[in-house]
Amino acid sequence: MTQERAIRRDVGPFALMLTGLGSIIGSGWLFGAWRAAQIAGPGAIWAWVIGAAVIMAIALTYAELGAMFPESGGMVRYGHYSHGSLVGFIAAWANWIAIVSVISVEAEASAQYMSSWKWDWAKDLYHQVPGGHGELSTAGLLIAAALVIVYFLFNFWSVKLFARSNTAITLFKLVIPALTAVLLMMSGFHPENFSVGIHGELHKTDFASILTAVAIAGIVFSFNGFQSPVNLAGEARNPGRSIPFAIVCAIALATIVYVLLQVAFIGAVPREMLANVGWHGIDFSSPFADLAIILGLQWLATLLFIDAVISPSGTGMTYTATTARMLYGMERNGTLPKILGTVHPKWGVPRPAMWVNLAVSFLFLFFFRGWGALAAVISVATIISYLTGPVSVMTLRRTAPELNRPFRLAGLPILAGVAFIMSTELLYWARWPLTGEIIVLMVVALPVYFYYQAKAGWHDFGRQMKGAWWLVCYLPTLALVSWAGSPMFGGKGYLSYGWDLALVAVIGLVFYLWGVKSGWRTPSVEAIRIEAHEHPGELQVPPDEESAERITGR
Repeated sequence: MTQERAIRRDVGPFALMLTGLGSIIGSGWLFGAWRAAQIAGPGAIWAWVIGAAVIMAIALTYAELGAMFPESGGMVRYGHYSHGSLVGFIAAWANWIAIVSVISVEAEASAQYMSSWKWDWAKDLYHQVPGGHGELSTAGLLIAAALVIVYFLFNFWSVKLFARSNTAITLFKLVIPALTAVLLMMSGFHPENFSVGIHGELHKTDFASILTAVAIAGIVFSFNGFQSPVNLAGEARNPGRSIPFAIVCAIALATIVYVLLQVAFIGAVPREMLANVGWHGIDFSSPFADLAIILGLQWLATLLFIDAVISPSGTGMTYTATTARMLYGMERNGTLPKILGTVHPKWGVPRPAMWVNLAVSFLFLFFFRGWGALAAVISVATIISYLTGPVSVMTLRRTAPELNRPFRLAGLPILAGVAFIMSTELLYWARWPLTGEIIVLMVVALPVYFYYQAKAGWHDFGRQMKGAWWLVCYLPTLALVSWAGSPMFGGKGYLSYGWDLALVAVIGLVFYLWGVKSGWRTPSVEAIRIEAHEHPGELQVPPDEESAERITGR
């Protein structure tokens, strides 16, 4: 039995959808509305709508890939299939960084919300820092670390245990945010708040602020949960139906909840708080609980404090499951130690990968001690991880048209192009210098890739580079444009606002077309074609890199 076949397919479509929804509605609902309002004021409502539309376009391209290749950790494999090992490694690294750090930020969110509890010891868990978003104290970090261990233990024995516990937690998480939005609107809604600007002036729609909020306020960070059903495709029953259903329903339901929460937050903030500082100066450690206390809804605040443990914990448990599958997938690409691809024969989970993610989660926990700082980093890394999906799905349509596609997306050439261009815009909206810093973070992992290439005798390295030049050139190009862009997005002003957005769109289109043209029929795709011919009717799960080269003779 191969390691991939040892993974158990125990998760049905509804449970898979709840996995995605549980990932999306995590700490983002506790802090996202507050952070988006700080950046965009009342325009934050549009930020959630725009963010949902952009992520839906991106997610649908991954739905076809996930149904086509239903394997654990699939998000880190698709670039490898379409363009070879270098593109696959860069995409996998970005994706893994973006997802594994979520485990830490969810634990931090719970600890940060505890700081509004009435007891003195709780108030010491989180402290405001001048010029920053605040950070957890040592006691707060220890509580967060304990929660990370709980997430780990829930996934250590069985994916079935994880799926069952996640269903109950997600249903609770869906009810509480919706109830909070309704009660806040009924108890203390101030329509005049929607006319207050970011700095207390009369509100005017600031499109640049709205776009920045989409990128770094926790919106992309929240909707990134759509990846969970894709990464758990190896455990899904009937992936051709389950994965598209899970992705579309999870994003749609979450969008409704988040828009309601944003409207409720803007309307519930006391008018006198806005009169002095505007939205930019509104600073809460526990946004919705603090509002509930101000409005005299102590019982709601108590319920929110409980949910502040449950909601992030549900997401943390989900991401603990999916990140283990990502390292498992990266090992199958041939760029990580083989032990990370080991699946427990009884419980069907990749335990060595889970241990690595636990250690990395602790590193993120102690280097980034507040929700706001870590959420911004995660958001930009997430955007980079989106880039290969639209390109890979169109490339595989060209290089492997004969492979079975249980879910074939209509209008894919246009939708994939739009998804890549919007991913490029998202990266630019995140503002300089954050864009440049995260791109550098993508580069620091390349020695790992070159180590495994040298170990393999630089086998077929020229072809790998040929398939990767578009991405290698893309990242510094975007960094340069971000640096030179308009001050609206943190740039030096060499490009004026409006023209910078147009240029970024053109760059996105050019690199999308170059990326699709650069793809080639990799050994992994050729191996699955051979296996599909020999075993018709079975699910298409490409073998690991070593097996693929042995099967194809390359």
